[in-house]
Amino acid sequence: MSDIANRPAPLDSLTPSDQELYHYVYRSTAADDLGRAEIDAIVRRSGHRNEVFGLTGCLHHEDGLFFQWLEGPRYQLDQIVNKIRRDPRHQDIEDLSYGPLTRRIFGSWTMRSTDRSDGSLTQWLTDADVSTYDRRGYASSVGAFLKSFAA
Repeated sequence: MSDIANRPAPLDSLTPSDQELYHYVYRSTAADDLGRAEIDAIVRRSGHRNEVFGLTGCLHHEDGLFFQWLEGPRYQLDQIVNKIRRDPRHQDIEDLSYGPLTRRIFGSWTMRSTDRSDGSLTQWLTDADVSTYDRRGYASSVGAFLKSFAA
């Protein structure tokens, strides 16, 4: 893919609906060969890319799973979501939430990174008595867990 295809459209060239603030939350399974160094590299590159695209968010890694919250202008967010879907470093992507926001949750983080040592999503879900079969409750709880790292 050419470098031009990877550049975001300038914000002043977007329609008002493309500039509307949106969020995206997903869960995926990390590739088996991903170690701490590779995850740290993902966070560094994502932080730089997010800065260019005007995105902010949080990536949580726990027990071989990724949970990510991304937010920013809808057009730029959609470009990155499409890139995430093609990334071979993870699979089994499950969309948990996508929609408009009234304000950024991770406004001061181009890419916040957390793992089990910062807080366990598994424990959070157990404490909240959330069933993974209740998709809406599960998605809401994952979002609330990620938001807890925004401070």
